Order: sequence, then structure tokens, then C-alpha cells
Amino acid sequence: MAVLTELSHKAQRKAASILIDQVLSHVEKDREKGFLEMVDFAEKFWGDGMSKESYDKVRAAVQDPNNKWIRFINRVLDETDPHVAKMAALNLGFEAFFRGTREIRKNREKYHCNIPWLILFDPTSACNMHCQGCWSGTYGHKHNLTFEDMDKIITQGKQLGVYLYMLTGGEPLVRKADILKLAEKHNDVEFSIYTNSTLIDEAFCQEVVRLGNLTFQLSIEGTPETNDARRGEGHYDAVMKAMDLMKQYGILFGTSICYTKYNIEAVTSDAFLKMISEKGARFGFYFHYMPVGNNAVPDLLPTVEQRKYMIERVRYIRSSQSDIEFFPMDFQNDGEAVGGCIAGGRNYFHINSAGDAEPCVFIHYSNANIHDHSVLEILQSPLFMAYHEGQPFNHNHLRPCPMLENPELLQKMVHETGAHSTDLESPETVEHLCGKCKEYAACWKDAAEEIWAGQEHKPKKYENYKK
Repeated sequence: MAVLTELSHKAQRKAASILIDQVLSHVEKDREKGFLEMVDFAEKFWGDGMSKESYDKVRAAVQDPNNKWIRFINRVLDETDPHVAKMAALNLGFEAFFRGTREIRKNREKYHCNIPWLILFDPTSACNMHCQGCWSGTYGHKHNLTFEDMDKIITQGKQLGVYLYMLTGGEPLVRKADILKLAEKHNDVEFSIYTNSTLIDEAFCQEVVRLGNLTFQLSIEGTPETNDARRGEGHYDAVMKAMDLMKQYGILFGTSICYTKYNIEAVTSDAFLKMISEKGARFGFYFHYMPVGNNAVPDLLPTVEQRKYMIERVRYIRSSQSDIEFFPMDFQNDGEAVGGCIAGGRNYFHINSAGDAEPCVFIHYSNANIHDHSVLEILQSPLFMAYHEGQPFNHNHLRPCPMLENPELLQKMVHETGAHSTDLESPETVEHLCGKCKEYAACWKDAAEEIWAGQEHKPKKYENYKK
């Protein structure tokens, strides 16, 4: 085992911190040298976590002046506040990717259950907006996790190796003061906040820079017309203002985009992507609309042709042929990169504002609550173990979800584990939810099988399910 892996956690973090300082100090000198030193550090620390060929490929990319993504990283470093950049590298890079991943893999073998790479939780169900078809809107506005609840989630998560925490809602910044308090107490983890942007102001940005360990995903959906049609008049202008503030302060942020039948072209156009890139957004998550909740609007589901377009479009934007300096990730169509469904604690799970632990932010059923169970007990609860035993739900990772593409599987798991609906406003039966997905799943199946069969697929070195 490499020497670095045998040092104490504190000593490891210190060594990583020194290296990151050295890399950042090369801004005007020799940043390439700093990057290569970081690859050497990773190889010593991570060892056979990656093949030697993979490390060498990274070194070759670093030394290639025409590599799109090395240019991209350099631009991010140039634009980001130095303290924010350092904390992201230290917490998201060292703690989450390197040390955390190693601890998580050990704990998966130790506890014989899924251990996630990130935990998503809702500080509150309250929101100052009510967007058409929003899944979080089904929770109502009466529930909050206390500071102690959130502290418990993070403290116990770190004990399992989890160093990335995403916050949703409701609108999480309704609890702005407690979020900043959490970020200060747990300054060794990275917080990533999904927000509608309307509560971001200059004083808040100053605190974010001081702490350094918060990044943001701003909700936006295309043009002023397509965005405000779903989110309400004036929302687009609020996002633009928030982007300008974050760019001014050197804060890392990206976008959160729900694509539907009616906005998919608007949120993927060159004009839109170049606009948000110029505003300072460097990455973004695309989320396929899910017909969750009794107030869902199934008509918003993309068509088969639109989903095929989405697969091709996102891959093109990430390719060297595209000059758009923005890294998109597609929650529904990038399944092969992560081995299919990542929910149920396989790579993440969700705790709502009432404390109910849900396998996925889109799957509102549960057997366990953070008020009565530890994080580990949640991961060993019946519904989560059903996910553990059932994953991957489909070997075609363009059909990863046990609800949207394999609705019979979610129904089976909910019934066999006795899980209950966690919808706090209008409980929805699993038959009603999955019934809305049945036609979609059948229509998508043939297209997905054709696309999958026409591609080459490499088995991952590490899979955390047994199939």
C-alpha cells in the first residue's frame, strides 16, 4: 500500500492542501507542472484505484495545449476566487473523490449494503415559488429539518466516507443562516445547493467566499419566455442577477435544468449554452421531467425523438468538436458512466424535509426516517436493501430507472418492503405513479435497445452491485 494511504486523515489533508496551494500558485508561472504534480499525488494516494494507463492518459491531456477540458479547467481557475477554488479542490477533490471513495468502498464490503458518494437533503419544504410540475411542490410548506437533524446527517455521513452534500427543497436558501452555519462547522465537506436564485444577494455571496465550501446549481429553463412560463414572471431576471453576482465574487456555480416536451430545444441551443457560459456557469445537470405527484403533468414528458436528440446533443457539447465551454451532465441518459441507477444509496439518496429517507429525489416512498434511524440504518432498511439487491435494474443503462423505464420494478419493491408514500401534501399510490410511466417506458424501450446495441460498452473495473 502506498505510504500516503497510511498517514492519518489529518496528515493526508495537510499534504493535499500544500499541493493544492502549489498548483494554485502556478497561475502565472507553470500551471502544467502543478497539474502533473497533482496526478503524481493521486497515483501515490489512490494506487490501483485506476490503471497506470489511465494516469498516463491524464498526464498526456495535461501536456496537450489543445485539450479542450484542460483549457476549461484553466479558465475555471482563472475566474474563481482562490479560496473557493482551494476548498473545492480539497473537499470535492481530495475528501470526496479520493479519500472518501476509498472509505465508501471499504464500508460497502463491511456493512453489505449501499454506501452513497453523496447525500441529498431538504432543509425545508417551504418555497417562495410554485413551478408547474415541480416534484418538490408536492411536499407542502410546513416541514423543516432542524439544524441538529442536518448536522446529524453530515456527521454520520462523514463516518461512512461521504464528503459531498447536496441541498434541495423547497427553496433551501429559505434556511440561509443555518446553511452557512453548517458550512462553517463542516468546513471539510463540499455543499452543493440547488436554488431558484431569488434569495442570492451580495451579503450572502461575501459569506460564501469567506467559507469557500459551497457551490450552486441555479434553476433556469431556456429563454425568458420558456423559463417564466413554468417558473413565473420575473424569475429569469432574478437568475441573471444571481449569475452576475456569483461571477463577480468568483463563486463556482452551474445550472439545474428540467427538460420537458416544451423547452428541450430552448435549454440545449447554442445561443442558450453560450449565454450561460458567458455568465459564468461552467457545468450543469439536465433532469428529465418525471411525472411525480398527484399534480404531475404527464404531457410534459419528452417524446422518444426528443430523448434521442438529448442523448446526441449532450455528447456533442462535451466533445472536442464543440466550442462551448460548459460541461453538461444528463441524469437520465448518462447511466453508463455510473453503471445505471445510482439511487437507493448506491451513489446517493434523499432525505426530505420531514426526515423521510427516500431512495431517490423522484421516488417518494420510505421505510425509515432520520429522526428515528442513523444514516447506516437507513441504508440497511428494507426498501434500500431492495435497491441494493436489484441494481442494475436494467443492463441497458439508457433504461436505468425502476420507475420511468421499468415501472413494474418499483411497484414490486414498494409492495414487498411495505414502504409508504412520503408525499406530504397528497399521498400517491405506487400504482398511480407507475401507471403514468407505463406508456412512456414501452415507447422508449425499442429506441433505447437500438441505440444501446449500436454502441460499444466497456465493463467498469469496479461495480458495487453483484450481477
